[in-house]
Amino acid sequence: MPERNVVIGSSSGLHARPAALFAQAAARQPAAVTVGRPGQPAVDARSMLSVLALGAKHGEALVLTAEGDGADAALDELAALVTADHDAVEPA
Repeated sequence: MPERNVVIGSSSGLHARPAALFAQAAARQPAAVTVGRPGQPAVDARSMLSVLALGAKHGEALVLTAEGDGADAALDELAALVTADHDAVEPA
């Protein structure tokens, strides 16, 4: 089962907005995706409440795993979402 180790990029961690973006992207994937802290049980990445319950803060590590068709592509997309700083101010 493919997995990726990622570090939270948003300065406020996986709060409501990035967690929602992450869960929505996971729900679009053909592969089943889970997310969790290293060494702890993983949760369904499609569940925004489960993702929020991780309480992941900026700079903390998470492990993404995927199983099924398109697992590697799903992990690539979701890893990019987790590592991006969704709290950065975009230039006007």
